[in-house]
Amino acid sequence: MQTEQFSFVDKAVNGDKQALEELLLGVRDMVYNLSLRMLGSPQDAEDASQEIYIRIITRLSTFKKESSFSTWVYRVAANHLLNYKKSMFSKAPPLSFEYYGADIEAGFIDSSGTAGGVDEDLLAQELKMSCTNVMLQCFDPESRLIYILGTMFHVDSRICGEILEITPEAYRQRLLRLRQRMAAFLGEYCGLASSAKCNCKKRVGYAIKNRRLNPEYLEYSALEKADNSEYILAMEEMDAQSHVFANLPRYRSPQTIRDFLQKILHSEDMDTILHAKTQ
Repeated sequence: MQTEQFSFVDKAVNGDKQALEELLLGVRDMVYNLSLRMLGSPQDAEDASQEIYIRIITRLSTFKKESSFSTWVYRVAANHLLNYKKSMFSKAPPLSFEYYGADIEAGFIDSSGTAGGVDEDLLAQELKMSCTNVMLQCFDPESRLIYILGTMFHVDSRICGEILEITPEAYRQRLLRLRQRMAAFLGEYCGLASSAKCNCKKRVGYAIKNRRLNPEYLEYSALEKADNSEYILAMEEMDAQSHVFANLPRYRSPQTIRDFLQKILHSEDMDTILHAKTQ
């Protein structure tokens, strides 16, 4: 499989658009899901994913085949996302577990008359998807990346070490500390783990009132779910609370991204983009 990917890379660098398309199709959903978890909103994930695809295309000639193509893509995406300054959460003061815990404590009001006729279970599911992404924003970007790769994508520690340019052991130690920190928060506040303080249905009214949830536009419910198994490269031991994040759905990249890639791949400027000098 890896030899085949390397062959596609060589062909793509030499101007074979079909080979390039095969490469991008293979990592399209992976890039989108990593962007979604790192940035916390579907719209920001779409914008960042498009920029990452351009980076993959323009840097393809720098791929030295010292690792798998997917590991190289992870590294390209991670470098872009760690420094991404245009997302909704990057424009506000950094979130913290202390702040979010206090927000949960204060965030229960009657949802009667606020749902606009939308099924309460559907609203609760939408809030779950949103809330878990917000929790991830309580980590600094590098810690967030470590947690996402290890707990949600189940990427092998050796590969994660390559991506972050640290040893596998250093990666495992940091991931363990982050899992413990998240587990402590979930255990105290989140009904999906064990806490009686909060459950998604109890938060719906508060989320609608504060415009964190729009019954007329359920963006997570609109996304097409993917088969989770295609993202699992290797399983490692997890703490008791990690299932909250490990079992979240993976999504197909939205149609807007698919249209964007087709437009780029079949544009007259494709050769220029492919052979553009990296910055």
